[in-house]
Amino acid sequence: MDAFLTSTAAVAIAEIGDKTQLLSLFLVARYAARWPIILGIFLSTLVNHGLSAWIGASVARWLPEGWLPWILAVSFVAIALWLLIPDKDDSEDSKFLGLGAFAATLVLFFLAEIGDKTQIATVVLAAKFDDTFWVIMGTTVGMLLANVPVVMAGSWLMERLPLATARIGASVLFAILAVITVWTTVMNA
Repeated sequence: MDAFLTSTAAVAIAEIGDKTQLLSLFLVARYAARWPIILGIFLSTLVNHGLSAWIGASVARWLPEGWLPWILAVSFVAIALWLLIPDKDDSEDSKFLGLGAFAATLVLFFLAEIGDKTQIATVVLAAKFDDTFWVIMGTTVGMLLANVPVVMAGSWLMERLPLATARIGASVLFAILAVITVWTTVMNA
């Protein structure tokens, strides 16, 4: 259950102010069809984070056991620092917008998550926890917790979220994960 709760919290907090929230806002303004957008976010995230978690778990298996905790700790610190940098709105007119609300969301969310900090976090979390399924479920739920309110409440919500505070909170969460990883490694040595 630690894998699920940690993954959910990490992604939900990290997503606040992320480009996918801006994409959610853009899509709901464009289509006004909330449920197809939410379903597109869900399926896109499930596939993207599923592949990412599989990569993380695979890498964890072939790395020498003593290296993994230190690589994870450094990765958590790198993500913590990356989270302090605000995202920019990359949404511009795309050929995918003609596909309709569901298909456009599915494709655009998948593409937006490639190389995104939450995708990298999913890789790292899957490498840390032995339960890949719960990491995937946690990161998917975290993505939905961050984006569904934007789809439902739109610009009203985005104007009221303290984005800088959310970025700092997410950064602190990943720094804590780094400290816990180092602490448990040293204590178990």
